[in-house]
Amino acid sequence: MNEIQEMIAENALRNRRLLTDYDPLTGRGCTGARILSHVQWEKGPLWLPATMTADPLFPRLKNRGEFISLRFRHDFEFWCASCVNIRQKTTGRISPFILNAPQRRVLEVLEEDRLAGRPIRVILLKARQWGGSTLVQIYMAWIQSVHRRNWHSLIAAHIRNTAGTLRQLYSTTLANYPEELWDGDEKPRFRPMPDAPNTRIIAGRGCNVTISSSFSPDAVRGLDIAMAHLTEVAFWQDSDCIDPADVMRSICGTVPVTPLSLIVLESTANGVGNFFHAEWTRAVQKQLAFTPVFVPWYEIEMYRCEVSDPAAFITSLTADERRFWDMGLTLEMISWYRMKLREMGDLQRMQAEYPSDAVEAFVNSDSDVFGHHAIEAMRAECAPPVETGEVQGRTVTGPDALVDVKFVPDAAGSLKVWSRPSPEPLDGRYVVAVDVGGRSRGSDWSVIAVIDRTPADGGTPAVAAQWRGHCDHDILGWKAAALAAWYGNALLVIESNSLDASSEGSSQFILEELNEAYGNLYTRTVRDNASGRQTLEHRVGFHTNHRTKALIITMLIAMMREGAYRERDADALAEMSVYRQLPSGNFAARKGFHDDILMTRAIALYVSATMGPPRRFDVRELLNVAAW
Repeated sequence: MNEIQEMIAENALRNRRLLTDYDPLTGRGCTGARILSHVQWEKGPLWLPATMTADPLFPRLKNRGEFISLRFRHDFEFWCASCVNIRQKTTGRISPFILNAPQRRVLEVLEEDRLAGRPIRVILLKARQWGGSTLVQIYMAWIQSVHRRNWHSLIAAHIRNTAGTLRQLYSTTLANYPEELWDGDEKPRFRPMPDAPNTRIIAGRGCNVTISSSFSPDAVRGLDIAMAHLTEVAFWQDSDCIDPADVMRSICGTVPVTPLSLIVLESTANGVGNFFHAEWTRAVQKQLAFTPVFVPWYEIEMYRCEVSDPAAFITSLTADERRFWDMGLTLEMISWYRMKLREMGDLQRMQAEYPSDAVEAFVNSDSDVFGHHAIEAMRAECAPPVETGEVQGRTVTGPDALVDVKFVPDAAGSLKVWSRPSPEPLDGRYVVAVDVGGRSRGSDWSVIAVIDRTPADGGTPAVAAQWRGHCDHDILGWKAAALAAWYGNALLVIESNSLDASSEGSSQFILEELNEAYGNLYTRTVRDNASGRQTLEHRVGFHTNHRTKALIITMLIAMMREGAYRERDADALAEMSVYRQLPSGNFAARKGFHDDILMTRAIALYVSATMGPPRRFDVRELLNVAAW
């Protein structure tokens, strides 16, 4: 038998090994030690957890109800198939939660801690789209629904929207939970907690589920929580005022070191040198009491492609593909990788998106900052503006520029409007960000962007309007303030670098003048060491430097990847497609291109994530805002 025939035979063997007869209802092929059993309440054989058959209650079971209840406590996969119904991403349908192979591998790690009576501590490095976050959240739901009452949990993400999405998964689970199988004093559902908008109560179990973000580290202090799911940790806020390590210490100090307590850190990789990478490294080196888990692309069942001519395919294998074969992969896995690599067109990008090991996941990050797929997914929301024109007050500059503000239609105007200000009086609904450019047509553009944080259709934050052009800096500042006033006295965030460095004599006073005339200007907190001791002071404007730029771009990357905001202007996507990360670590547009629109999105969305939810207020609180 020659080499090709041997490899074909070996491939058939490898594929047979992958075929698992998995049935969570009977227990066949499920995780953990199983005992083949026959019980009078079920037809056919069952593969029950060994811990269940060893339970003192097992010989004393009197009916099927008691049997099911006891099995729920010992058999997570059976409970999922029987009680958990979730919305499937591919179809949108509600169907039972059946674990895939990567989820079962992570479950084995979680169960190893639980069955040993240890606190459950895991750090999970995720590849793409296999449901790691879902598995962690449903596992926590199992503990709160079956094992413990008054056992409170926290979901903390880099932005609150992501944490809210995970809690919505929990809400869907409760809404579709079979009532006859629910062990609670009330119907399964979430109840709001009075005076705590970020917390829900699991009715009948007394368990609280709280959401938080990396922008609110103080929110976790003093919480009574026994479980914490920390998601997308590699993208958490990291600044002079907020440190992911401090948030982690606060959470670890709150969660008790007892059986069934749980802390899971999980994230996709975001380069090296950040907090998540440091924690992963410590866990791998056994310097951290967390079990590291990484799922490579080839363990995900959907990443397989049929090979119609195995002999020809084997003959065409490259050196890298031979390495995959030597690792034990099947030809079908390698075929999928080859196809995907051709689709992506770059090995480094492929390794960043679909890593084979943890080293690839952390080290490989393409110089393109925003993924092609994320950009294309956002393009469907782009559309021509509903109207164009300018916003004007009584004057062009000075306080009267904010009086009698109105929209003046003009087909040649520089202001694009996709959605006008809402008549509903909500404080904090809009954020207006300004990237200051030059005055001449050959210089960088000045851009003013309006973000609607709570669109009327109830979707994710969206771009409402945008002004782009060239003008003197003082005119730009008053124009931005007028636009912010038109949008319900919106928070106005002006990037201050260009004004701070401007040679114009009046430019140094623009922010101060605006701050006196417009009552909702963004200020930042900085440390002042001039006096010999550190003090905090407030300064007007958003200052972009190496650190803050990395923060806001990282936030934009995450929000684009997750579809957490909606773009309207195709020019913004054009800028994103040519945005690069330099070898120095800095971010910049490709030579000859601009990033002015992009920066307004990054600043506005970053600041928006630090704000509380919009609130109702009296219309009389508006300052000189004319009806449109």
